Amino acid sequence: MDMGMGSSGMGGDSGTSEPLSPVGVDFSDPDQASAFLSALLNDEELKVIGNAYARYFWYGVAVVVAIAAVFHWTRVLTLHMRLRAAARREEAPARPKGIMAEFFATITAIAREVTYFDITPYRLPSKLRWFRIPPIGTIALLLAYLAFVLALEFTNNSVPGAQFWQARGVRAGWLAVAQVPLIILLVGRNNLFTLTTGVSYERLNVLHRWSARIMLLLVVLHFSFQSKAWSTYGLMKLEWSTDTCPPTGIAAFALLLWMNLSTLAPFRFWSYEFFVWQHLITFFGFIIAVMFHLPSTALWSRIYIYIPIALYIVDRLLRWAWLAFSNKRRCRATMTKLNGDATKIVLRNTALKRWRPGSWVHLSLPGLGGFGWAQTHPATILSTPTSHGGDLVFILKGHKGFTKRIMDSANDSTEALLPPTDPERAQGKAQTKVYRAVLNGPYGGHHQDFAAFDSVCLIAGSTGITFTLAVLQDLAERAANGGRKLPVRRVRFVWCVKEHDRAKWISNELTAAVAKLEQADIDVAIMIRATCDESLTEQNVEPMVCGCACDKSQGPCCCAAPPDEDDEAEKAATEKPVSSSAEARSTAVVVAEKDPSLAASTRPILSSQNEAIIKRSWLPCADFCSGRPMLREILIELLEDADGESAVGVCGPVSMGAEVRRHVVRLSDERAIHKGSGAQGCYLHVESFS
Repeated sequence: MDMGMGSSGMGGDSGTSEPLSPVGVDFSDPDQASAFLSALLNDEELKVIGNAYARYFWYGVAVVVAIAAVFHWTRVLTLHMRLRAAARREEAPARPKGIMAEFFATITAIAREVTYFDITPYRLPSKLRWFRIPPIGTIALLLAYLAFVLALEFTNNSVPGAQFWQARGVRAGWLAVAQVPLIILLVGRNNLFTLTTGVSYERLNVLHRWSARIMLLLVVLHFSFQSKAWSTYGLMKLEWSTDTCPPTGIAAFALLLWMNLSTLAPFRFWSYEFFVWQHLITFFGFIIAVMFHLPSTALWSRIYIYIPIALYIVDRLLRWAWLAFSNKRRCRATMTKLNGDATKIVLRNTALKRWRPGSWVHLSLPGLGGFGWAQTHPATILSTPTSHGGDLVFILKGHKGFTKRIMDSANDSTEALLPPTDPERAQGKAQTKVYRAVLNGPYGGHHQDFAAFDSVCLIAGSTGITFTLAVLQDLAERAANGGRKLPVRRVRFVWCVKEHDRAKWISNELTAAVAKLEQADIDVAIMIRATCDESLTEQNVEPMVCGCACDKSQGPCCCAAPPDEDDEAEKAATEKPVSSSAEARSTAVVVAEKDPSLAASTRPILSSQNEAIIKRSWLPCADFCSGRPMLREILIELLEDADGESAVGVCGPVSMGAEVRRHVVRLSDERAIHKGSGAQGCYLHVESFS
C-alpha cells in the first residue's frame, strides 16, 4: 500500500496539464517502463487533494460532535431546572412547560422511538450469549458514517488518463490514515467526546471498533485501486521490486486485519485479559508499520499518526496520575464468598470520596498471586459515597480467570449472608482475609440524573443489581438528606435472580433505601423474581404461566439456560398482556413466610395475574415471585400513572436490555408520547455487563 499513491487523490482535474497516457510507451523497455511508473506514482497534486478530503472528514466529525453536545447540555439544563422546580415545591416539575419545552420533548420522544429499538433475539443458546445486534440508533449512526466516508472517497474523483485508479487509491489512503486519531479518541478513558457529549468511553467502544473496520475497508480500497493501476500496464512486479511502500503496507494491513478479527465478540469473550494485551502489542506494531509505509513525498500524512500518538500519551499520563491519586493510601480489600458463585468485595481506606451512582472502576488485587498484579477487572460500585461509610462495595460473579481466583480466595462464611443487627461487627467476624487492592477510576456514571424524573423503574438481572442498587441508594439518600424535595414520586425496583436467597447479598441496603424513600413520601415497590427456586413453587397456589412449555407444578422453570449459566438464565421472557395493571395487581396471591401479618401490609404492585406473592421476614419490604418479570406490564403501570417524564434503568444480560428497549419503544408509539395525547416521555438507559 503506497501512501505516496495512497496519500491523496480526488478531483476531475488530474493536476497535470495533460492526462497521463500510455500511448507510445514500450513497457518491454525497462527504462521506459520505469519512467512511466514514476509518472504514474507522481502524487504532487493528488496528495494535496487527498489531504483536503481527509480534513473534510474531520469537519464532518466536528459537526456531529457539536450537534450531540448541544443536545446533551440542553438536556442537562432541563434536568437541572426540574430539580430547582421541585425544590420550590412546584407542581409536576418533571412535566415540560412552555412551547419550547414541549417542542424539545416532542423531538426527543421521536428520536427515542427511532433509536432505542433493539432487534437482538431475547432467547439465545448459552454458547451465543455474546451475540448482540446494536440498537437501531447505533446502526443508523454507523451507516451514516460509512456513507459519509464512501462519499468522500468517490465524489469528484474521476481523473482522466492512466492515473484514474491511482487517484482513487491515493484518496482512500488519505481517508484511511485520517481514521487513526478518531480510533484513539474513541478508546481513550479521558477524551473530548465524553467531555462534550456526556457519553462515557465504554459506550463509545462500539464506534471505536467500527471505525477500525471502516479503516480496514479503506485500506482494502487503497491497495486494490493501486494494484489495479499497476497491473493494467504490467508494472506490478516492477513496483514491488523498486518501492518499499508495498511490503510495508502489507505489514500494516496484516496487523490491522488481525486487530479487527480479534475484536470480534467470540474472541473477546474467550479470554478478555489475553485480548487486551495482544491488542495493545498489535496496535504498537501497526503504528510502527504505518510510519514506515507513509512516503517521504507526503509528510503531511504523518500528522494523522503523530496526533493519535500524542493523544495516547496524554491519556496514559492522565490515567497514571489519577491512578497514583486514587491509590495514595494503602487500599485494603476484604472479600466474602456469597451463594451463587459471587464475591462481595469491600475496599477501605481509599482516596476516592466522590463518584456518580453507577460508576465503575478497574480493580486489581496483586496479592492474589500469579499475574494478579498485572490483571484488572471492571467492577461497578454498588455503594454510594455516604451509604457505607465511604467504603467501595462490589459484587463480582465468578466465571473464569481473574474473577474465579477472586472467588476462590474469598473467605467462605455463611455468617456474611445473614442480615446482622450490627453490620460492622458481623462483617468483621465474617471477613478475615485482607488483600492489597489497586483501583483505577471511577469511570462511567454518565447517564441522566434519575432524580429529575417523575417515575423511575430500575430493572436488573444477576449482578446487574450493582448498577440499579447504586441508583436506588442515591435516590434514597438525596430524598432524605437536607429536606430538598425531588421530582421523583414513584420508584419501581425489579431484580431477576436464580434463587431468592441471593437477595441476602443486599438485604441491608434495600431495607435502608426503602425506609428513606418512604420517609420522603415516595411510593416505592420492590420485586425479587426468582427463576429457578424450588421454595417459590412449593406454595399451595396455582403455578404461573411464564411463556414456556414446562410444567410449573413439577418445579421451577429453568429451561432458558443450563444451571451453570446464571447470567443467561435471568432473561426477559415474552409476556401475556393484561387489560390493566390494576386488574393484574388485584388478582395476585400473597403468601407470607412464617409471619402471616406480612401479607396484610403488602402491596403487590409489580405482580401479574394469578401470581403468588411471597414475603420474607428477613426482607419484608420486598415481594418475592417465581418466574421472569412481566416487563410490559411493569412498564405500563409505570407510564400510566406518571405525571411527568419517566425513566427506566436496566442492567443485566444482553437479552434483557433488548427486551426492555422493544417494550419502551412500542409503548411510546402506542401511547403517542408527546404527540397530543398528553402521555409523558420515557427515558431509557441500558447498562450492560455483557
